[in-house]
Amino acid sequence: MPVRIGLISDTHIPEARHELWPQAFAALKGADVILHAGDIYDLRIIDELGKIAPVYAARGNGDDGSGGRPVQPHDDRLRDAWTLEIGGIAIGMTHTLFPPAFEATLARLFPDRRPDVLVFGDTHVEEIQTIEGVLCVNPGSPTLPHNLRTELGTIGFLEIDGGEPTASIWQLASGGIEPFDWARWPSRG
Repeated sequence: MPVRIGLISDTHIPEARHELWPQAFAALKGADVILHAGDIYDLRIIDELGKIAPVYAARGNGDDGSGGRPVQPHDDRLRDAWTLEIGGIAIGMTHTLFPPAFEATLARLFPDRRPDVLVFGDTHVEEIQTIEGVLCVNPGSPTLPHNLRTELGTIGFLEIDGGEPTASIWQLASGGIEPFDWARWPSRG
């Protein structure tokens, strides 16, 4: 049976906006699981997303008090890195990816099993690429795309069918979501 995983990162609530865009919540309805790749800032977002599906979240650099922000309290849904077995594949999730030291980062964060898919955030730039045989996905930011200004940004989905993962990025729009226009933003996607 296919599995649909909602991907979100860098919500920066309440710094970017008081609430997450309603389009993000609507788009994530129907997800079997939601992965938040960090820089949450307020754990109520995890509570709200948890009303849709189980949520796993990475602790971002902004969740640890950088820039004078409050340190997010201990929560079992929040870790520096996750390794999850979903739909027959290993999914790793962390906030920050260090491509020049990719293999070292994988070995440090995921010592027990190399992930088939790696979900990350931090850059606010949507990205889908394969690095050293690992499908790497950054859903961008729904609130601060490309870290420029508060506006409708992006989320992602990971579909797993028959042990095969497929990633997609979606633009939040006034009427809901639409496929991301890769030509609009220079990206590595």
